[in-house]
Amino acid sequence: MKVLILGTSGQVGTELMRAAWPQGTELVGLARPDVDMARPETVEAAVAAHAPGLVVNATAYTAVDKAESDQETAFAVNRDGPARLAASCAACGIPLIHISTDYVFDGTKAAPYVEGDPVAPLGVYGASKEAGEAAVRAALPQHVILRTSWVYAAHGANFVKTMLRFGREREEMRVVADQHGAPTAAADIAATIVTIAKRIAAGSEGGVPWGTYHFTGAGETTWHGFAERIFQRLEAATGRRPRLQAITTADYPTPARRPANSRLDCARIRSAFGIEAPRWEDSLDRVLDELLSPTAS
Repeated sequence: MKVLILGTSGQVGTELMRAAWPQGTELVGLARPDVDMARPETVEAAVAAHAPGLVVNATAYTAVDKAESDQETAFAVNRDGPARLAASCAACGIPLIHISTDYVFDGTKAAPYVEGDPVAPLGVYGASKEAGEAAVRAALPQHVILRTSWVYAAHGANFVKTMLRFGREREEMRVVADQHGAPTAAADIAATIVTIAKRIAAGSEGGVPWGTYHFTGAGETTWHGFAERIFQRLEAATGRRPRLQAITTADYPTPARRPANSRLDCARIRSAFGIEAPRWEDSLDRVLDELLSPTAS
């Protein structure tokens, strides 16, 4: 099967290109400017030119705070681009895997969110991603929407790399301790997508339970707990460990509001695809092994 991956310069897209795909899979990876969700004609051209058996959309406008003042671009990339992509896939009979986010929820639920819970995004980023989900559902029945949270990798810009940099530079760090969720390694998301793709490739033999699914690292923590784990490993590797102070969301105001509860219930993907997420701590350790290696740049 030929798989077209859009967004290969991002964290998940990079991991998708180096994931363990089944023998015989042909990967075609595209990044900007070859495909730009803000320019839908490039999306349609990519689908037409490569005629894949599956498309994976790993592109997104993810600048959560900037989106508050850049609403037009956020919706162009996160809603309009996926809408045209899904329509192009529908016209050609091509299934689509589309990545979404915990930010479609407002974070007020006391328990982890399930797929059928009402969406209520707090800001432009979440609203644009929710609109993208709706557009995909409306245009293309053969879709899998994968919601995830707190994504990180050894490459790209993310919380883990930021904490390592600050941990080397600063004596004290103040990190929010009242937002709860599950860190998710981009490599684990990529492995999950490969598993889903295998099911799609099997076609009528295995059947495909299309729809929306949640996938995050197993377990839960806060941003403060996430940072604490990172700094433990930093100290073991370098001897440096900043003092870590727990603060509230109110102590660290940002242009965009964040959900206090980003926990996602992943039972449905486990039941439908047999996907069991690794513990977030174990996946983090693997990424930190790479970042803290003596040969790491």
